[in-house]
Amino acid sequence: MTTMTRTTLADGRELIYFDAHGAPRREPGPDRRPLDPRPATPRLRRDPLTGDWITVATARQGRAHLPPPEFDPLAPQAPTNPSEIPDDYEVAVFENRSPSFGPGLGEAEETHGLERARDAFGRCEVVCFSPDRTGSFATQTEARARTIIDAWAQRTEELGAMEGVEQVFVFENRGVEIGVTLHHPHGQIYAYPYVTPRTRLLLDRVREHGGDLQGDVLERELAGPRVVARTERWVAYVPFAARWPIELHVQPRRKVPDLAATDDAERDELAGLSLRLLRAVDALYDTPTPYIAAWHQAPVREGRDDVRLTWQITSPRRAADRLKYLAGSEAAMGAWVGDVVPEAGAERLREALARVDADRAAQRGGEAGA
Repeated sequence: MTTMTRTTLADGRELIYFDAHGAPRREPGPDRRPLDPRPATPRLRRDPLTGDWITVATARQGRAHLPPPEFDPLAPQAPTNPSEIPDDYEVAVFENRSPSFGPGLGEAEETHGLERARDAFGRCEVVCFSPDRTGSFATQTEARARTIIDAWAQRTEELGAMEGVEQVFVFENRGVEIGVTLHHPHGQIYAYPYVTPRTRLLLDRVREHGGDLQGDVLERELAGPRVVARTERWVAYVPFAARWPIELHVQPRRKVPDLAATDDAERDELAGLSLRLLRAVDALYDTPTPYIAAWHQAPVREGRDDVRLTWQITSPRRAADRLKYLAGSEAAMGAWVGDVVPEAGAERLREALARVDADRAAQRGGEAGA
């Protein structure tokens, strides 16, 4: 059982501690920093040519950028480090200091005509996986991963119930090549005031297909050569039309719309599988692999019964010392060119996963014999 303890930071932002096994937490320590007031809610502008909403969030220019370890803003506060989190913790979630959406919530009034705009209501949160100053989700223990999954699920449910929120996106960026500005192991959650373009495209394909499109794709993948791992409740595969040099989709066998709808057995199994898969991605090369690990979830209202929960892990790494850059065709026209045959990518990931599992089995054998 995971328990939650809520408090607020000096500028009024919410902070939630998540602790495993129902462990009681003492009264949270106060945040005594002299913080500036929170920035104003950004504005959304609608592209009249595509219908996409673009957030103009100038406060993000002031974000911390790769600070030295002694000034880690996600580590527990210390006399010499006035970080964002006053106490020691297992897993902590707090409102982003420089959000793309929020802090305003509700239904925004929209201007009309070619230059449509409205307030970027919503919420952005930071999920700290551990008090350790380096690492990623993959470096956590299975017990810690289970607590993180509970935190993701709880935040998905609560954020989805906030006024004006249309979709909740949980993700981890890993590596400076992806654009990470903090080395501390963490992820983020965005609560959007609209259904994202990627999900709208999926909803269009679902309507065109006339049934459970993602379920049919999953059944097809289960019968094909691109499955990387399967458990009783989850399946991991490289998709038929993979865009990225490394691309892995992970889905529950049961049709569920989001993390909040998963049950305890699915979360228990996911805790182990997720670590194995991310460690396999790292085992492809001699150095850690940059990636985006993104939870694609159903919208809060529109098309909720049509979208299946899917974890998509993608990396631009196409060789040990080469990255795929989105230039020309991909960036300008959205027309992708794949660098790796998906079946070959799946085979490499299966081999890497086998090495990860063998190393873990050897480690457990050594621990048992000690």
